[in-house]
Parts: sequence; C-alpha cells; structure tokens
Amino acid sequence: MTGRKSFLVRLPEELLEELNRWARDDLRSVNGQIEYLLREAVRKRRGPPQPGPEPGSPDDVKPA
Repeated sequence: MTGRKSFLVRLPEELLEELNRWARDDLRSVNGQIEYLLREAVRKRRGPPQPGPEPGSPDDVKPA
C-alpha cells in the first residue's frame, strides 16, 4: 500500500452534510467518498487510456 498524506480541508456545512448523505448511500466513509470523487475527477480529466501494443505482438516483446 502506498503512503498517504493528510491535510485539512474546510467545507461549507451544507456541502459536508450532502457528502455525508452521499457516502452513507454508497456505503463509504466521508473520507472514502471524497477520495473516490477526486479519483474519478482525475480519471475523467486525463481522458481515455492510450492503447498499448497488443499482448504477444512484436511491439510487446521486452528485450532480454
């Protein structure tokens, strides 16, 4: 498991309450919900993954 960094974030009370409801609906902690949402946002921002070589193709062969 990779290391984790903690930091303080200030949120409006209404937003925190909404995140709490959403996290409960998804069976997550608020921390887990925020991490999930941030990961999804980063994934969408990066766009679709770039295709790599087909497994077993000549481009996929690693030098010895």
